[in-house]
Amino acid sequence: MTKKKKPTTKVSVEPVTEEQIIDPEPVEDVPTIQIEAPVEEKTEPVQEAEPEKSAEVVPQPVIEPTPAPAPVPPSKPKPLTMTSLHSEFDALRQVVDQQGLLLKQLMETPIRQRKPPVSNGKVQIKDTKTGKIYPSKNNAYQSLLKAGELADLVKQGVFGSDPAKNSFGCYNLFRAWPNRFEEVHDQEQPV
Repeated sequence: MTKKKKPTTKVSVEPVTEEQIIDPEPVEDVPTIQIEAPVEEKTEPVQEAEPEKSAEVVPQPVIEPTPAPAPVPPSKPKPLTMTSLHSEFDALRQVVDQQGLLLKQLMETPIRQRKPPVSNGKVQIKDTKTGKIYPSKNNAYQSLLKAGELADLVKQGVFGSDPAKNSFGCYNLFRAWPNRFEEVHDQEQPV
């Protein structure tokens, strides 16, 4: 297969001379530039091995490009004066202040939508041997350790080298005496 080449477009550009002065004011009748697009017709070569097929040359349609709109010259800038600069500065300050208020409102919206904190419902621990209720798991461990009731477990090394600094000693205690402690859940208060 042979690839077809795309048609090329030639644009004529006229050089600007010193005699031609570009007027910044828009002119009502601006001449448009016609772009000529010569299209070369390519034909596919006929294969000589197959004489029974005839190659028909189909001419490609000529596409005329549409003229581009004339460029609009930029408008003249306003003269800079102290009053115009001051008014522009005030307008910018108002825009920045509005953006700041909008950001503040957006940041406060999730805070207002949050629900009040709900108690995590601490689990109280009841010692079935003594009947005493401890306010938390760690409190049960610390209270029994200070009372000296865990001396035999400390000697065995269940709580590590320094039992007073063991933050998870309550779990070791519950494993050592599995049926002695039970959890007592607080009654949930309606919100």
